[in-house]
Amino acid sequence: MELANIEKLLDKYLDAETTLQEENILRNYFTTGNVAPHLQEYGMMFGYFKQNKSETYTKTIQLKPENTRKKNWKWLTVAASVALLISVFIGRQEYNKYQQRKQFAQIKEALEQVSFNLNKGNDVLYAVSDNLNKGNDALYAVSNNLNKGNDAVTKLRIYEETANTVIKKVNY
Repeated sequence: MELANIEKLLDKYLDAETTLQEENILRNYFTTGNVAPHLQEYGMMFGYFKQNKSETYTKTIQLKPENTRKKNWKWLTVAASVALLISVFIGRQEYNKYQQRKQFAQIKEALEQVSFNLNKGNDVLYAVSDNLNKGNDALYAVSNNLNKGNDAVTKLRIYEETANTVIKKVNY
């Protein structure tokens, strides 16, 4: 019965599941010299453990002082990371300002074109009133100028719709 118990404890020991008391039982069994023949190989292992328990290391161990440069490198990497984050944040803000200036310039150009076309339409209207005063021969010219005015007003509507679309996009 004792041999079966030793074999169970040995299996537990090899699986690293034994307690200190169980290890003492195994150590005592294998160091007494009365070991079953099929367990002789484990006797050498426990004998080696018992022999090495009394060995000590007599030389002094020199520990290297901690290198302060490593700490400096650690702080340097932290500082570099912070600097990178700040530069990305500031760069993003400057890019947004640039985009806003660009959109403003586009809207300004569209409004200038609308203004130009409105003035062109006024010029056409003045020409029409002059032609009405000239008589019957001017009716053909009036018709022609009215067509130009219609084209200008159509272009004006297109520019107005474009300007409104751009303004809506900027506001959102």
